[in-house]
Amino acid sequence: MTNIHDMARALAEAMKNSEEYAQYIAVKNKASQNAELSDAINDLHEKQFDMQRRQMNGEELGAEIMGQMQNLTQILMRDPVAAEYMQAEVRFTLMVNDVYEIIAEAVKTSD
Repeated sequence: MTNIHDMARALAEAMKNSEEYAQYIAVKNKASQNAELSDAINDLHEKQFDMQRRQMNGEELGAEIMGQMQNLTQILMRDPVAAEYMQAEVRFTLMVNDVYEIIAEAVKTSD
């Protein structure tokens, strides 16, 4: 039987060599060349993380916070590089989530 750690490394390597990851890294590098755009993307990520943290703590997210996130996202989507970055990030994140769901389903215990 193959060592589980070796299989995990092979999976990580496959993900790193995927088209989704390559596109994500390429557009991330492109976005990082514009300091203002890079700062705006980082601000969006910080706000998203804060929202997730609040939700995990059971806090209600008010309409004001949701509106701010929507406005920031709309502003960023007007920039072609930011839009491309966000789309590539979503594609890569979906791939990672799919892998996680496959693993979670495989180790799920029945009641």
